[in-house]
Amino acid sequence: MSNTSALEVRASHLLVGTREEAEQCRQEILEGKTFAEVAKRVSKCPSGAQGGDLGFFGRGRMVPQFDKVAFELPVGELSEPVQTQFGWHILTVTETK
Repeated sequence: MSNTSALEVRASHLLVGTREEAEQCRQEILEGKTFAEVAKRVSKCPSGAQGGDLGFFGRGRMVPQFDKVAFELPVGELSEPVQTQFGWHILTVTETK
């Protein structure tokens, strides 16, 4: 079930420079590494130090491409690579409210 009716989502992400890096990170997570472990190791975002946790945020707080995925991705699922002006992201939504 998607988060389209959620007022806020709590998401984690990792940020890398290329689609290939993002796909490699996604594969590592799918093969059993924790999201936080991979984010701490590779993310170029300061949130990487917290395992990628961005906390709760409402619609419109993030860039449009990121926002769209965050509010459509079911809780606990891993996004495909998402490109923004900052680079390539992998997201997971951990909670909604």
